[in-house]
Amino acid sequence: MDFDLTEDRRMLSDTLNRYLTDQYPIEHRNEVAYTAPFHDTAKWSEMAELGILFSFAPEIAGGFGGEGFDVTVVFEALGRALCPEPVLPALLASRLLQAAAADQSELLAGSIHYGVAIGELDAPYALEEITTTARLDGAAYTLNGRKSSIYGGHIAEVFLVAAKHENGICLFEVSAKDAEVSSYGLIDGGGAAELLLDNTPAKLLLADAGAALQDSLDIGALALCAEAVGMMDVTKDTLLDYLRTRKQFGQTIGNFQALQHRAVDMVTEIEQARSINIFAASRIGEADQSRSVSMAKNLIGRTAKLVAEETIQMHGGIAMTWEYSASHYAKRLIMLDHQLGDTDYHLERVMAG
Repeated sequence: MDFDLTEDRRMLSDTLNRYLTDQYPIEHRNEVAYTAPFHDTAKWSEMAELGILFSFAPEIAGGFGGEGFDVTVVFEALGRALCPEPVLPALLASRLLQAAAADQSELLAGSIHYGVAIGELDAPYALEEITTTARLDGAAYTLNGRKSSIYGGHIAEVFLVAAKHENGICLFEVSAKDAEVSSYGLIDGGGAAELLLDNTPAKLLLADAGAALQDSLDIGALALCAEAVGMMDVTKDTLLDYLRTRKQFGQTIGNFQALQHRAVDMVTEIEQARSINIFAASRIGEADQSRSVSMAKNLIGRTAKLVAEETIQMHGGIAMTWEYSASHYAKRLIMLDHQLGDTDYHLERVMAG
């Protein structure tokens, strides 16, 4: 199989990387990522104008992509810039709206923000453990329950909510105006929200939505894997540059064999992570999609932790300072494992077959 990027994907990658390099330096990122609304609204509009969201949907849905490699190209670039813009919830929502054959033109244009409300306090990952319920009152549905860790939910105008109804899990649309939304910032930058549903009016988008919801979670996990690969590339380059320039005992510390061995091991692990991310992207739409993505999320979650720890240890105290970029990359690499299923959860899925 040919894993080389198509010309369109190379153009998308080059365009987005150039934009983020010029317009989203680490200083600006840190300025906006930790202060409400936890992203830059002007930059969001500019990124939407570049057309990156259209790469998440196929032509039939108004986009020009929708495949695994379209997602990884975008999120690797976002990872390199440590960009906190709410692209992940847009991807999740696009996938669900496509499954429901619903219009997503406003989402792809970046003019409306969606929050995908699947996880709960006692069911952060597994769909079968969802307790939020839907009730049909006459011709209208109402929802009851609480949804947690809704990425981008702090700015969402519309929520796509997974809830149980009769014998299955369905997908509903809820206006943010009709629900109680509690917003907060994330420790690694960006924002999220909790959603309290108390007889909240909802519109049914898709009955028997289990497969569509799992597909959305799979594509989201793949995106996080690609983001991690992009972040690890930058973290590796930062570390290697430090080893080449930092002097101790009259020589650069990169000359010390112990540090050389650790750096080589780290680079090897990053390349393995890149390879399995490519493999998972190639399996999107295939029968083994979920298992392949779980394999990638498990391995990359472990690699990301290793890279974060090694970077901080080999840098020393400077890597713990706010002003040094490596500290923010390391924090994001650690926290990324807890989004859309951690290493333990995905290992269980792999073992289950």
